[in-house]
Amino acid sequence: MRKPERLNKILAQAGIASRRKADELIEQGRVTVNGKVARLGQKAVWGRDRIEVDGEPIPSRPPKKVYIMLNKPFGVISSLKDPGGRPTVIDIVKVPQRIFPVGRLDFDTLGLLLLTNDGELAYRLTHPKFQVPRTYKATIRGKVKEKRLDIIRKGLTLSDGPVGRVKVKLLESNEKRSTVRITVYQGRSRMIRRIFEAIGYEVIHLIRTGFANLMLGNLKVGEYRFLEKEEVEALKRFVGLR
Repeated sequence: MRKPERLNKILAQAGIASRRKADELIEQGRVTVNGKVARLGQKAVWGRDRIEVDGEPIPSRPPKKVYIMLNKPFGVISSLKDPGGRPTVIDIVKVPQRIFPVGRLDFDTLGLLLLTNDGELAYRLTHPKFQVPRTYKATIRGKVKEKRLDIIRKGLTLSDGPVGRVKVKLLESNEKRSTVRITVYQGRSRMIRRIFEAIGYEVIHLIRTGFANLMLGNLKVGEYRFLEKEEVEALKRFVGLR
């Protein structure tokens, strides 16, 4: 007999969202249990209680897990839908399973975005306590000086708090533009652009090339692929699920 579990865990296992996002759905009043609006921290029995999200019942059992790497194009939203009608990553990635993006990339940022229906993995990959690395290649307007990059290495604080650990390397530089590789260990809105703005530079092109132990490789913009079994296992080990 199944035991009662927290709703956010059930929704994560059902492939609806990560546990953090599931809590947001509950707070927004979009989740019901046996016809009543759910509460944060509430428990239910999956398969016995009627659990619905936006009026739709969740699957009666855990769905087959899928793991997809997308090279997100410029101008595409990292969400399931956009009120403004802009294209989303779900418009690109067509699979029968209900999937969601792990974290997000800004509208004007390209690169590696993971999509899955594995809520527990998504939770660990996005929660700050797991310190999952995100690596970007940034094209900067003008000539970047190493002494300015040292400011980043020593530690910056932005309007929403300290940046934390950062690795940054100048790849090439001339009077018109420079290329920098930067790795951060948390995900925040427009974080890379704001880091460089804080030291007086403008990012004119940004692509995420690495996430956790995954690398974008030669995947073309707008294309996606399923992760290999070995990649999934390595990703789970990376966040302590194996």
